[in-house]
Amino acid sequence: MSDYSSESSYEGLQQHVPSMETPEIERFEFQYPGSNTDLAVNIPEFSCFCPKTGLPDYATIEIDYRPNKYCLELKSLKEYIFFYRDIGIFHEHVVNRILNDCVKGVEPVEMTVTGIFNARGGIQTTAVATYHNEEV
Repeated sequence: MSDYSSESSYEGLQQHVPSMETPEIERFEFQYPGSNTDLAVNIPEFSCFCPKTGLPDYATIEIDYRPNKYCLELKSLKEYIFFYRDIGIFHEHVVNRILNDCVKGVEPVEMTVTGIFNARGGIQTTAVATYHNEEV
């Protein structure tokens, strides 16, 4: 008989993530709306920590997007990313929260946020979240 239980000691650790107050991501007006311009932002020194163990997590975060009317302002994005250094958050939630905040900030045509998390305990994780604006 297995000791496996559907109850996890992880339950409830991340309920605050969707409503967490984060720094504002600023934007600037894109001068070529409607063009097929793709932008890629690479953040090779992302860090947060595991909410279960307290161990640090390091990752490269990639934000790929096609702007509509606005672009991400990179200084405010850097300050936004620094916020996570003191946050306990699961990898899957990191990419979704960053995606939601960036989409809210710049209203892109499409956006993908990829988190390539360094191996810890012999396991490497890559999490990908995507958005596509059907109205554009």
